[in-house]
Amino acid sequence: MQTERFDSGSLESTEEFLSRAYTPMRIGGRPNNTRTRIVRTAAEGLTVDRLAFGYTMSYTANALGKVCLISVHSGTMVDTTDGRHDVYGPGETFLIAPPDRPYTGALHSARYTITMFDPAVLDTVAAAGAHSAPGPVRLTGQRARDADANRRLGSTVAFLRDQVLTGSTAPEPLVIASATQLLAAVALAALPSTAQQEEGERVDSRDAHTDTLRRAQLFIEENAHRPIGLADIAAAAFVTPRAVQYAFSRHTDTSPLGYLRHVRLARAHQDLRTADPCTTSVTRIAARWGFAHVGRFAAAYRRLYGTTPATTLRAQD
Repeated sequence: MQTERFDSGSLESTEEFLSRAYTPMRIGGRPNNTRTRIVRTAAEGLTVDRLAFGYTMSYTANALGKVCLISVHSGTMVDTTDGRHDVYGPGETFLIAPPDRPYTGALHSARYTITMFDPAVLDTVAAAGAHSAPGPVRLTGQRARDADANRRLGSTVAFLRDQVLTGSTAPEPLVIASATQLLAAVALAALPSTAQQEEGERVDSRDAHTDTLRRAQLFIEENAHRPIGLADIAAAAFVTPRAVQYAFSRHTDTSPLGYLRHVRLARAHQDLRTADPCTTSVTRIAARWGFAHVGRFAAAYRRLYGTTPATTLRAQD
């Protein structure tokens, strides 16, 4: 995990930093108060930045090549791309522009969070859904569908910023991969996109047999330590993502990703039983197996094993 800090009163230095950190851009205006503060945290394809501008600034920027979500905390931001004048204020989380499109705008004494990830993650999480669409998935709107969707998107950004990308040590790769997929899934649910809204016919139902299930389960058990998703499981089972979902639905009481979580929980249980409580912790073991939220991990652990992770770990004293 990398953390970078920028604090300057020079517009030239700010323009240089922004062009290097995001995409080539030009800053307009010559305000008196030019203080800019930015804290960037990045790990495994996920970037979360905290920015504060104490002045009004216009900008013209090239395409980012990333999904870029902005959560406004104070002040306002205005999107002027293609002649628009869309104003975003405190409490709003929005897509600043499609990854392949340049954009223009202005900010007014704004404090906000920027979260960026690879657009390919949208395809991964779309394939895991029941309404997957053929071809790459694109976000087609910048504002959330409604107030609840906006709230969920903003809360997810805050969770990544305040719970996942924190501390002096890098989170486990599984935690980063899971958190990024969570954000992409929430973005797909919150923002308009090309993902199909109606479930297609179950053309893959014929592949949802027990052989598919066994191949998928074996792959999960052998690769639970890796950041795998539904697309990887389906490829290993030689079927489509929808077919492997049908196989689990037809022959088990869980989903492919539910089975993956169960296997990881079992591996964490084994680690807790054999670990030295003097040299490790519940948090570290949970993170090793992709559980970023220790409270939710503990609740799931208690439901399955009837005790707390801490009790299992302390039993090794």
